[in-house]
Amino acid sequence: MEDLPSMTVLAQESRGSNTRLAWLLVLGIVLAALNLRTGVTSVGPLLDQLAAGLGMSSVGTGLLTTLPVLAFASVGAITPTLARRIGEHRLLLLALITLGAGLLVRSLVGSAPVFLVSSAVALSGGAVGNVLIPTLIKRHFPARTGIMTTVYTTALAVGTMLAAAATVPIERAAGDWHVALGVWAALALVAAIPWLALLRSEPERDTGSRDAGIRTLLRSRLAWMIAIYFGTQSMIAYIMFGWLAAMLTDNGYTTPEAGLILGVFTALNIPVSIVVPMVASRFRDQRPPVVGLVAFYTVGFLGLWFAPASTAMVWVVFVAVGMGSFPLALMMLGLRTRTPESTAALSAFGQSAGYLIAGAGPLLVGVLRETTGGWSLPFGMIFVVLVVQLLTGLYAGRARYLEDERDAARMTG
Repeated sequence: MEDLPSMTVLAQESRGSNTRLAWLLVLGIVLAALNLRTGVTSVGPLLDQLAAGLGMSSVGTGLLTTLPVLAFASVGAITPTLARRIGEHRLLLLALITLGAGLLVRSLVGSAPVFLVSSAVALSGGAVGNVLIPTLIKRHFPARTGIMTTVYTTALAVGTMLAAAATVPIERAAGDWHVALGVWAALALVAAIPWLALLRSEPERDTGSRDAGIRTLLRSRLAWMIAIYFGTQSMIAYIMFGWLAAMLTDNGYTTPEAGLILGVFTALNIPVSIVVPMVASRFRDQRPPVVGLVAFYTVGFLGLWFAPASTAMVWVVFVAVGMGSFPLALMMLGLRTRTPESTAALSAFGQSAGYLIAGAGPLLVGVLRETTGGWSLPFGMIFVVLVVQLLTGLYAGRARYLEDERDAARMTG
């Protein structure tokens, strides 16, 4: 009986330690997510100044805008293997340091080739984070996937908008694009601090597991449906960010007006990222949200196609709500798997294949617009993409698990 008070104290200390660890993980995930897109969206607003200052050719600027897709697809694919060898917490810390170092180097140089290489290094760090964070959510918060996906995607949206909106004002205040890009390197290094503390709580590694490797997922219908769903939603996002302003100016809007609408569209990603995972987690499966988001997309794109002249802002709001398919796709990575290892493999496969699919979208829109001189064929292509998104989303959204599909295939095999 004399040992009971000490046991109670130990239990309380353990609970307190677990609570502190949980909050540290939340902070680490939020700070990491804030940085995953700054290397991408800080470049677009300064592209003309960068091309002039670095003497970058049109081929170089084209490569610069394509680097995110290449990095997210290639480096994302090998992230689960790296995590098994290094450890998830150590790897994310290394990714953030790599991201910060790449951003810092490119903010200091005056050479186009070095700028491209350092950008690729920075984006590689972001690609690792893309895959690791859904895995960490599954490992540390398995019963709170919806809430933590909301936290993650909201921080991701805030970081995306912050870099896009603040880079030009920083450049004007400093009078130098080098400073405007260097700011984001400092933010990445700040994000690494919680993960230094989290090194002491590195999860045990399943170094021998290969059951959910990329080769296995190539034979998985569920993995392909999730990858294609992820790819179609990313394709529409890239099309909107790349071509919305041109759609509007071709229909009579001034450049400032188009910029304002694009800014509103980007800002709406924040509340959408908060609301969609919370709503989706209330359903037994994700098929109703899939249908609802495609319906919002459909109304918005029909309006932009046939009635853009004076009501574009209304239609853009509908499309922005449809963009909730991004946090929904990220939710599926955790909801369709039973273990963190399978989540890591599905996250790597789904995002790598998905970003490769998505990268073709803006290019195809440009070719179709230039070929026809109008927007009918590009909008027609968008609706074909939406049909594919609906069909794959209905399959991927059903309550099922990757491991069960694999086990069923082994039994029938």
